[in-house]
Amino acid sequence: MKRACAATVATAAAVALAAGMTGPASAKADAKSEQQRMTSAAQKLKPAHRITLITGDRVAVDAKGRVVGLERAAGREKIPAQIRKADGHTFVVPADAARLVSSGKLDQRLFDVTELNKAATRRSQQKGLKVIVGYSGAATATKADVRDAGTLRQTLKSLNADAVQTPQKDTPELWDAVTNGDRTAAGIAHVWLDGTRKASLDKSVPQIGAPKAWAAGFDGKGVKIAVLDTGVDATHPDLKNQVIAAKNFSTATSSTDKFGHGTHVASIAAGTGAKSGGKYKGVAPGAKILNGKVLDDTGSGDDSGIIAGMEWAAEQGAQVVNLSLGGQDTPEVDPLEATVNKLSAEKGILFAIAAGNSGPETVGSPGSADAALTVGAVDDKDLLADFSSTGPRVGDGAIKPDVTAPGVDITAASAKGSVIEQEVGEKPAGYLTISGTSMATPHVAGAAAILKQEHPDWTYAEIKGALTGSAKGGKYTPFQQGSGRIQVDKAIKQTVIADPASVSFGTQQWPHTDDTPATKPLTYRNLGKTDVTLKLTATATNPKGQAAPAGFFKLAATTLKVPAGGTASVGYTVNTKLGGTLDGAYSSYVTATAGAQTVRTGAAVNREVESYDVTVKHIDKAGQPTGEYNTVLFGYAGLGNGRGYQVPTATTGITTMRLPKGTYLLDGWIAKDFTKPDMGGEGLDWVVQPKLAVTKNTSVTIDARTTKPADITVPDAAAKPLSATIDYLYDAPGIGIGVILDSFANLRMAHLGPEVTGLSQTWFGQFSKGAGAEYDAITTAKVKKIQGDKVRHFKASEFATVTNRLGSGSPNKTGGLGVIAFLPEDVGFGALVEQALPATRTLYVSTGEKVEWFLDFTQFKGKDAQGFPVPEAYYTLGNSQKVTPGGKYTRTFNTAVFGPRLLSDYGVFRDGNNIYGTIPLFADGAGNPGSSEFTSVTTTLYRNGQKVGTNDDPLFGGKAFTVPAGDAAYKLTTSVKRSVKVAQASTRIDASWTFRSKKPGVDGAQLPVSSARFNAAVGLDNKVAAGKKATFPVVVEGAARGSNLKSLSVYASYDYGKTWKKLTVKNGKITVVNPAKGAAISFHAKISDKKGNKSTISIYNAYYGK
Repeated sequence: MKRACAATVATAAAVALAAGMTGPASAKADAKSEQQRMTSAAQKLKPAHRITLITGDRVAVDAKGRVVGLERAAGREKIPAQIRKADGHTFVVPADAARLVSSGKLDQRLFDVTELNKAATRRSQQKGLKVIVGYSGAATATKADVRDAGTLRQTLKSLNADAVQTPQKDTPELWDAVTNGDRTAAGIAHVWLDGTRKASLDKSVPQIGAPKAWAAGFDGKGVKIAVLDTGVDATHPDLKNQVIAAKNFSTATSSTDKFGHGTHVASIAAGTGAKSGGKYKGVAPGAKILNGKVLDDTGSGDDSGIIAGMEWAAEQGAQVVNLSLGGQDTPEVDPLEATVNKLSAEKGILFAIAAGNSGPETVGSPGSADAALTVGAVDDKDLLADFSSTGPRVGDGAIKPDVTAPGVDITAASAKGSVIEQEVGEKPAGYLTISGTSMATPHVAGAAAILKQEHPDWTYAEIKGALTGSAKGGKYTPFQQGSGRIQVDKAIKQTVIADPASVSFGTQQWPHTDDTPATKPLTYRNLGKTDVTLKLTATATNPKGQAAPAGFFKLAATTLKVPAGGTASVGYTVNTKLGGTLDGAYSSYVTATAGAQTVRTGAAVNREVESYDVTVKHIDKAGQPTGEYNTVLFGYAGLGNGRGYQVPTATTGITTMRLPKGTYLLDGWIAKDFTKPDMGGEGLDWVVQPKLAVTKNTSVTIDARTTKPADITVPDAAAKPLSATIDYLYDAPGIGIGVILDSFANLRMAHLGPEVTGLSQTWFGQFSKGAGAEYDAITTAKVKKIQGDKVRHFKASEFATVTNRLGSGSPNKTGGLGVIAFLPEDVGFGALVEQALPATRTLYVSTGEKVEWFLDFTQFKGKDAQGFPVPEAYYTLGNSQKVTPGGKYTRTFNTAVFGPRLLSDYGVFRDGNNIYGTIPLFADGAGNPGSSEFTSVTTTLYRNGQKVGTNDDPLFGGKAFTVPAGDAAYKLTTSVKRSVKVAQASTRIDASWTFRSKKPGVDGAQLPVSSARFNAAVGLDNKVAAGKKATFPVVVEGAARGSNLKSLSVYASYDYGKTWKKLTVKNGKITVVNPAKGAAISFHAKISDKKGNKSTISIYNAYYGK
């Protein structure tokens, strides 16, 4: 049984709403390769992606996956939120969800922004949030509410659960259905993310002894193996007539295998080898295949689809199920693990499941399930594959995997035209060779089918015991190989098994000087008809892989008689007192032999490192114990270094945890009644102890009565709070903790423990100054303690004034300005305020602390069903900028002339044999790069006059053209159109570039292309005075800029390019007659540089007359 343990967490600075923000992480750019520069530039061309949480709140993330905003759902504006980071994952957890996460009722993956932002998850969730809701009992009313909030995708009877997909607009309704304040609604047992799992990618069959099993008459005949994978190509000669049933549980349109993984797996398990004359015959060619397509045509699938596939396999009478798939394991029992355990126990099905392909200590789920026969991979010399996931299991340190099997360079059937076949190719025809625990697993599934044929009355546990017990041991520990590599030729002769197949002694608490020996029975089951006497021997290893001290593991006897049809047990004792000073995971093998028969059993114990009890007490403002808290500890020195612990919730407010000796940062919240719109008058009490030394049993009290208010004020009493964030960075351990609220009025803080060095604080406050202005104030300082009684009063002289002119692409639009403050060691975010366009918005920004300010602008096209504004155009400053006290600055966004921009990070790039462009084709008249919605895009590349290809990439860098390595002449053309509903100006951009190129070095190359900017003086409505003359610069950018320019020709058109009039370019300027009222002018430029590269730019409807 897996036990829950505290999840590892860490916290970074919290952020406020910053819609559309994709600013640079720093104002200073490092040296980059051309590929890095192209990628960096592309990330600035698109607004932030929004991820809708189950609460209805939306998290904005930029192209690098960084959290850059939090947009609260209606009625949730005052609920505080935490942002935490750990192991490369970022969690955004609103306070009303935090208690449910720490109680285990709510899957923390629902708030794992990194997971939710993965391509496979985004693809799976694109039509709405997918969850699995588990019920306790009938829960009739709650179940109806859940189903009303979304679309019922699957009813998962084995879990008493529903798989539901809820459109983003309805997530608040789903949240209301599954919760009651900060508790789950009546009848709700669990709410899980319906996550995604991926496929875990001639000599191998003889290697495990299958031909000897065939010779004995056992090839799996009469046994059904369910292959739950990407589908099976039943037309392949090796699988023809093998597939007896098929069903699609994925989002693909059919059960056909277009990815190629499932066909390969199925043929390893039960392929006939017909196409190869038997050379590539599977392990159990007499078995039949149930084709359950649970992974789509990209190799990914939802948890609910996989569970539904398992239930279908059970209904179809499968005796063996192969799952060559998996995902990251957690300490808790997830829905896939629960289903494996339940169906194994109730239906007698053996589940052979891949361990995973991520190396040490990464056994994945559902292979982590207790009942699973979990499979690692070895090569043809029985050497453990470097990719094969090993244990111990997350949470309880149990032994996983259970066995290994061949999984390196395995040749099996190919699904013609599939993704994998296209990637690796067939050799020989009809077959392909790939590696992974995915390939090892069907060897075990086939072996299980052979045993099931031989012993149709055996249970799944007995088959599992025979395969593990008869395995061939290697030079590895049980955590690496389980019992060893399977030997089906031995297994078919096996009559004695260990029950269970492995033994865990759990954790022996420190100190170990007073440890008493612990004994567990090793039970052997004799499935034969004659008594068997076993000879028993044991070997043991310490955490370093060396021999454990003598007597650490000890058998009570060296022989054991097991009666026919019965069981017998021998005591196996572990004495952790004998480990000396070396703590950690110890493991052992007990080998039982009787004639030619051998049974190998793994055993393990965790000799706890020096650890102590830490008791955390929570007291509310009234002096009463409270369970309304969310507290975590972060280890940054000693044995707990790099580990985090969530303090479980308790109604008594008191929790005791076991922590390794070390130094920790404690971060505790008490937030009562925060689900009420007015915060219930309680607000948030935040208590932090940056240095908690755990060198003995320790007690800590988080007392809300000790907290004091923190605040920022600005020199205008009428200014109203918009957002407030505070974060602390602790330099030495590199830990950050943060909180975001609607205002400082709802926050109180306190410091616990000794003062520290290396602690820095950043406070950011944003205040509304009427409809068209705001204050943005940020302060940072090195401090020795959390300053709960600190108030920072800003003076008028500390601000600069930034006047922002915001254009309107078309009438009746709204927009907003995002604000980011960059500090040398931190960053602050402001809230975006939506307002009617065109407009002027004035920012009063603070100037101290070496701050640099970054701005971006988003034009909206209305609101979605939740009331959130929907972006349609986006522009950003190229870099953050410094301002000075009293300084006055003007910035302009979203005005004509919109056209291509070529700065150092923008252009056409070549990476190896791939050519692609990253150019903001609709940069605004102020030169701000960005993008807008398009109606059509056509981009084409020619090589030596021959078309290479065409795509619909508006030069965002998303689609590359692959070309030969040799030098050649190229022409890249693009034509992009946008609707007048988005912008009446620059409704069409045409461009072409000619240049020569060959394969560059490893850093890639920026190719010589140019563009022209038309710097006309245009109003915020993108119009000019009709009929008047106007003179303005034409600026050449890119390869032909400055002294590299050979020629520039400019043309104007008043009839959308039907006729063009050449203009005189004098001193870099042109003179035109403005178009008539309601009419537009278009521009065309031809550019040549001194190296012979040519560019043309056409901008249609550049601006209008009025």
